[in-house]
Amino acid sequence: MDRYAGAGDEAADRARQQERHYQLLSALQSLVKELPSSFQQRLSYTTLSDLALALLDGTVFEIVQGLLEIQHLTEKSLYNQRLRLQNEHRGQHQAWFDTAALLAHRAPSSSSGLLALYYFNSSCSLLVLRQALRQKHLEAQQTCRPHNLPVLQAAQQRELEKPEQEPPSLKSLQALEHRIREEQQTMDRKIVLELDRKVADQQSTLEKAGVAGFYVTTNPQELMLQMNLLELIRKLQQRGCQVGKAAL
Repeated sequence: MDRYAGAGDEAADRARQQERHYQLLSALQSLVKELPSSFQQRLSYTTLSDLALALLDGTVFEIVQGLLEIQHLTEKSLYNQRLRLQNEHRGQHQAWFDTAALLAHRAPSSSSGLLALYYFNSSCSLLVLRQALRQKHLEAQQTCRPHNLPVLQAAQQRELEKPEQEPPSLKSLQALEHRIREEQQTMDRKIVLELDRKVADQQSTLEKAGVAGFYVTTNPQELMLQMNLLELIRKLQQRGCQVGKAAL
C-alpha cells in the first residue's frame, strides 16, 4: 500500500512540475514578443523550454538576484574610484591656477593678459611667493593660541627653509594635463577590464547553473542575446512567477 501511495505522490509531483513548466514557458513566450524580431528568431521553442526548466525550482532567480547585487556594488565602487580621481585632478588644476593667479596679482602693474598670468620666470617671482608665505604665517600666528605658538613657529620655520622651487610655467601646466589624461585613461581601462571580468563571472555562474544560452563569450551579438535572457528572467521575477513553486 505504501508503495502505491509513494508512486501516486511521484506522479502528482511530476504533474505539478509539468504544470509549472508550462506556466513558465507560456510566460516566456509572451515576454519574447516584446523583444526585437531579430532576437525573437534566435529564441527558439527549445531554448525557451530549456530556460523554463532551469527556472523551475526558483534557484536561478536567486542566483540572478545575487549577481545583479554584486554588479551594482562593483559599479558603485568603480564610479567612486573614478570620482575620487577626478576630484584629485580638479584639486591639482586648482592649485596650479591659484599659484598663477597669485603671481599675476603680484606682478608689476604694467603686465597684462598672458604676460601677467605667466609672470613666473622673472627674478621677483620667488620673492613674491616667499612674501606671500610670510604673510600667511603672520596671519596664522595672530589666530594661534599662545601655548601652541612655539610649535607653529617651528613648523613655519621648517617651511621657510625648504629649498626654493621655480614657480609653475605653461610647460608645467601642459605636463600636468598630460599626466592627468594618462591617469584617466589608465583608470578607464581598469574599469573596462573589471566590468569584463564581472560579465565573464556572470556567464560562467549561469552556465554552471544550467541556464540556456549562457557561456563565456565576448561576441557582441551573443552578449546582447544573454542580456535579453537576463531581462526575461528579471521580468518573470518581477511578475512573481518564481513564487509559483510554493504551490508545488
